[in-house]
Amino acid sequence: MVQLEKDSLDLVLVPCGLVIMLGYHLILLYRVLRHPGTTVIGYENHNKAAWVRRMATAASTDETALALSVVSSNISASTNLASLSIALGSLIGAWISSTTKVFMTELVYGDRSQATATVKYISLLVCFLAAFTCFIHSARYYVQASFLITTLDSDVPAAYVERAVIRGGNFWSMGLRALYFATTLLMWIFGPIPMFSCSLLMVVILHMLDTNSLPLHQHQFAVRKRREQRGLSPAMLAARQPSPQNPILSSPVLSPVTFFS
Repeated sequence: MVQLEKDSLDLVLVPCGLVIMLGYHLILLYRVLRHPGTTVIGYENHNKAAWVRRMATAASTDETALALSVVSSNISASTNLASLSIALGSLIGAWISSTTKVFMTELVYGDRSQATATVKYISLLVCFLAAFTCFIHSARYYVQASFLITTLDSDVPAAYVERAVIRGGNFWSMGLRALYFATTLLMWIFGPIPMFSCSLLMVVILHMLDTNSLPLHQHQFAVRKRREQRGLSPAMLAARQPSPQNPILSSPVLSPVTFFS
């Protein structure tokens, strides 16, 4: 009877923990789509769009080089986390294929069957592979942005750069979410109670980290060097400067989760 109760903990606590995590992220997705200003993701995407508008008005090669440096640092971060994810995934794969027991089963309060252990490792492997895929796509969009930044003086719309940068950031966020899920599933190796407790703690921490209370600042930029070179007055420059409401520049900002379209 005691063994049956211990085994049933995995059937109750583990789904409850996953439902809590999935429910929180569905609510977060709704907030990002409908009320982006209340989330850190929407706030960061708004500032990224402003950064693209500023780089679109760059008047010197130094500013273009600075933009490429910023994008390059994001590419490096994405590739490093992608390498870490695939390395951890490979470790989990080796762990599954190992015939030896890698932890003391007596320390686990719950189902200790071989089938449950296999499900634990496969779930971890799926999360790490999902994180790897997201980080690779993040690096892909940042690489695309680095190409487009060098063509801003041509007829390429700045919205193309904005879309690439924001989608790269969105895939970065998705990769981090996959790692958060992997963290909770990692605690499942030590039993359903640590996994459920980690899910509750993770949701509380993520809620504090994902909530934004700062207002979305409406950035305005002036192109001093070009104005001096062309003899434009501030009034003429303001008339020619695209506003944040211009559809060319603001397409994906307030609806930033357009990953695949």
